[in-house]
Amino acid sequence: MRAFITGLAGPALTLGERQFLKEAEPWGLIVFQRNIAGPDALFRLVAEFRDAVGRQAPVLVDQEGGRVQRLGPPHWPKYPPGAVYGALFDLDRDSGLAAARLGARLMAADLAPLGIDVDCAPLADVPVAGADPIIGDRAYGTEPDKVAAIAGEIAAGLLEGGVLPVLKHLPGHGRATADSHERLPVVSADRATLESTDFAAFRPLAALPLGMTAHVVFTAIDPVAPATTSANIVQNVIRDSIGFQGLLMSDDVSMGALSGSLGERSRAAITAGCDMLLHCNGKMPEMLAVAAAAPPLAGQAGQRAAAALALRKPAPPIDLAARRAEFFKLIAGAWQPAQGSA
Repeated sequence: MRAFITGLAGPALTLGERQFLKEAEPWGLIVFQRNIAGPDALFRLVAEFRDAVGRQAPVLVDQEGGRVQRLGPPHWPKYPPGAVYGALFDLDRDSGLAAARLGARLMAADLAPLGIDVDCAPLADVPVAGADPIIGDRAYGTEPDKVAAIAGEIAAGLLEGGVLPVLKHLPGHGRATADSHERLPVVSADRATLESTDFAAFRPLAALPLGMTAHVVFTAIDPVAPATTSANIVQNVIRDSIGFQGLLMSDDVSMGALSGSLGERSRAAITAGCDMLLHCNGKMPEMLAVAAAAPPLAGQAGQRAAAALALRKPAPPIDLAARRAEFFKLIAGAWQPAQGSA
């Protein structure tokens, strides 16, 4: 298999996509709303993908709650944005942590029956005043210790439900003054400030199995390359200062923050030390370019990938209705879903 995760164009495999998957052998698949036509169709798409690659490959989704929730009503509940857990935490630490863990456990219960076994959450980004709102209420707070505590509970809830968490966006997207989907953010904070705030939120989470980079330039460390393509940041910050030793995937290499061709971006991320490329939009010419640049998954990257997948375990059954009622009671004072969305 090759060291990339791919998207697909729609809710069912095309003949061309099936051939691509067989030949390119991506490590995994990421699904978006364009791929979702109800629970049965999504279950079939996941099964078709795994049949095409010939193994129980990981299937990812961005399911944070709030603005970033690919599976939602009418088939799945609406979940709160991360800031709600932070607000509960400020009122009562134990309640905030319990709500975060239970919310993640319920999300896992939504995902696992579909065959989706990786969720691109939690975030450990620490937003600051004046930053672009792309993180905003997705964040759990503005204090590193609080952010790390809530993120840790979300990761634990996902793992309890048989779904692997992906820690993002290493080493921090909270200070970004631009949306990296559109253009390259540049952060000019000094190294000491970054170490004590942005990077500090990730350190307690360094043992998580999967992580995702930020397409953000930190001028105090590398004045040119964003974290995704900076060997200095990957090694000296993400691996050494933060201590993250899990599988490190890039954020989506098709995003506007990166420059150069898809092949050049992909090779730069791998050269910098990313273990895995992520490409999301399902456009076949781009998929082919990323696949051509992706190396075979081997060496340390292969070992990290295998170690992560070894953590996939069937979840013990829970009383889903009772736990959902408990969850929405826990968060009732801080957030109410729109009518009919729960």
